[in-house]
Amino acid sequence: MTAADIKIPASDKTLTSGKLFYNWFAANIGIMGVVYGAIIVGYHLSFVQLILAALVGALTFAIPGWVAVVGQREGVTTFKLSRAAFGVFGNRIPNVMAWFNMIGWLAINVITGTLLLTTMFQTLAIKKSPLIVLISLIIFASFVILSGTLKEATLATVQTLISWVFGLLTLVILALFFIHSDWQKVFAMPAGSWLAGFLPAVAFIAAGSSISWSMAAADWGAYVQPETKPAATFWQTTLGAGIPLFILMVGGIFLSTVSPHLATANDPYQAMYGSLPTWLGPIYFLVAAGGLVPQCLVSFRSARINLATMGIQLTQKRSLIGHSLVILTIAVYILFISGNFLTNFELFLNFLGICLASWVAIFLTDAVLNRRDGYDLNLLKPTSPVHYNWAGIAAWVIATIFGFLFTSNSVYRGPFAHGIFAHNSSLAVFVSGLAAIVVLLVASLFQKKERN
Repeated sequence: MTAADIKIPASDKTLTSGKLFYNWFAANIGIMGVVYGAIIVGYHLSFVQLILAALVGALTFAIPGWVAVVGQREGVTTFKLSRAAFGVFGNRIPNVMAWFNMIGWLAINVITGTLLLTTMFQTLAIKKSPLIVLISLIIFASFVILSGTLKEATLATVQTLISWVFGLLTLVILALFFIHSDWQKVFAMPAGSWLAGFLPAVAFIAAGSSISWSMAAADWGAYVQPETKPAATFWQTTLGAGIPLFILMVGGIFLSTVSPHLATANDPYQAMYGSLPTWLGPIYFLVAAGGLVPQCLVSFRSARINLATMGIQLTQKRSLIGHSLVILTIAVYILFISGNFLTNFELFLNFLGICLASWVAIFLTDAVLNRRDGYDLNLLKPTSPVHYNWAGIAAWVIATIFGFLFTSNSVYRGPFAHGIFAHNSSLAVFVSGLAAIVVLLVASLFQKKERN
């Protein structure tokens, strides 16, 4: 296997920094960001604290921004680069986690789209029933699955178009949210704890956005034109994703004053619709559904890349069929059996967030400690002599276990989930990431002693 089989061909590196911005902007313009804003209101913070939490949470996209720079520098996608830190076989552990993450997000988007269509039918005097939910699921799932056939060039064009069209429409929706908000109630919110409220709110945002997207960052960075400055790649990734998320969360903070149950509603889109004029219904559903499209495109793309990196080579047709069956199974369970969308969504973010926070911490720490002069391509090949990089694997296992020891949610409570961790499961994501850095630093010290 040659370098050409690992690196992205020069002819395929067509992404400008501007297009990179549009890709990330479009992928984060989904109106679920409004729900995030409503959820962090539940941490009982003042208006200033909430705005700061939303800002800091959005700026954690500096993490995928950093990963994107590594991908651009090496011209290699995320989980091929990750082989250096974990070994070619050991890398399959986080690789599988990344695949689950992408499939999970695809399922969430399908469920969200189904809820949107169901709510739209209700506005047309068609009552909600299992049959209507099933019809909505079939319509939206078919649309999402067909999106998986798009090629790179088409994808970039679609992302840019969606950024402009749905970005402007979203601003219209947000303006109406602001108009109907109780501003006096927003500014009267009492200050909360910085440690037990502000920090968990930031951790929740990071777990649901930047940490989850980190695994796709080098997949985009590797396609950036070589002459693009690394700083441009970093900022276009960070701000392209962070700006729309921040604006949407601010909208959610204000909207929670007139729709206090938004953060806990089984169908948050119905709650949002109830805060808008009836005549705006079609535009609202168009914006909400349109914002899901680019997220689906990115998730399908990265899911296929992850499978290929694990050595599972499937034709595009078989990949679509296999992924679609998994996605539909999850959607059917949530919609027809569990019936609780947001609770399952937060569980998903908690469990996957812990696993992925430790992975990205190890990936970036390894890049700083061991790859300053670039990656050894021999370590990135499937035939690499380093099957298991035990330092990286041990750091991931220990950090992930450590994270679960401190987490607390509706189905599991860790033995150390007390004090500020008792009701703040999102904090375990930070614990996992910090533990990974510490363990890998300690392991690197031992490795240096052995070499000396």
